[in-house]
Amino acid sequence: MFKIKIATIFAVLLLPMAHYGQHTDQINSNRPGETMSAFAVGKSVIQVETGIYGIKQHHELLNYDANGFGLDFTLRWGLFKEKLELIADLQYQNEKYTTLLSSTNKSALKQTVLGAKYLLYDPFKNYEKKPNIYSWKANHAFDWHQMIPAVSVFVGANFTGANNPYAATIESSISPKIMLITQNHFGDGKWVFVTNIIADYISTDYPSYGYVLTMTRGFNDKWSGFIENQGFKSDFYSDAIVRGGAAYLLNKDMQIDASISTSVKNTPSILYGGFGFSWRYDAKYKEVRMPIDGGKKDKSSKKKEKSKKRKDAIEPIPDKQ
Repeated sequence: MFKIKIATIFAVLLLPMAHYGQHTDQINSNRPGETMSAFAVGKSVIQVETGIYGIKQHHELLNYDANGFGLDFTLRWGLFKEKLELIADLQYQNEKYTTLLSSTNKSALKQTVLGAKYLLYDPFKNYEKKPNIYSWKANHAFDWHQMIPAVSVFVGANFTGANNPYAATIESSISPKIMLITQNHFGDGKWVFVTNIIADYISTDYPSYGYVLTMTRGFNDKWSGFIENQGFKSDFYSDAIVRGGAAYLLNKDMQIDASISTSVKNTPSILYGGFGFSWRYDAKYKEVRMPIDGGKKDKSSKKKEKSKKRKDAIEPIPDKQ
């Protein structure tokens, strides 16, 4: 089992990497990774990200197996402002749980999260990388501005039904979920590094804290992919997951993807993979143009134009000879 895991992790690391970002001419989906990007889809844009997966678990100490399938569904809606995004994140799972003495089936919504994400800081706003016509070295030096991340915050709530077999409590509850999101773009945007720091089920008896780190890369206009590390810890369950996959752009508003994931520990060992589809509706989107230097150039040019008009009005028109 250990050798199989090492081989799986090595294969994951060789897969290409996915692409994330703000609203562009082409769709940018959070799939197939688990990180949430810092940028919203754009005002009035609606985006659906869904997929199906198969899962296999084995617990060496408790000696049980659990095999099944699941469905992920995420709805992202840019509303009111360019920086604001409303999110509904659902996950359904059906599996067969087998021990030496019994075999049972369980199925339910494993996750139901409703919330909103807001972009707090955008390092690209009012920023323009200007070429230095006097220095080749300056033009090819490392751009330290890349180290400044975009920063967002997500605030939402988990909705857990009574007797949910995937929940730590048998009582229905509504519990907060908060997330700090950072995103860096390297190498003219070809490489993207996203981090999520998560506090989940905060008000319950089993709060969970975790992180997700995703390195992504776009290879060309069609292919992209990612590698990812996810960890979470609570009194109920803790684990670390290594994940990787690829995505293919069908057209500017549609994407398909595939991914594979494995756990580091064997209590239980987890191996799952699946396929997904993302679709964007942006017919009502209107581009928001941010002036360079916060509009200082525009204001300066307007002042000069007004000054010139006043000067022309004051100066007498010379007589024709």
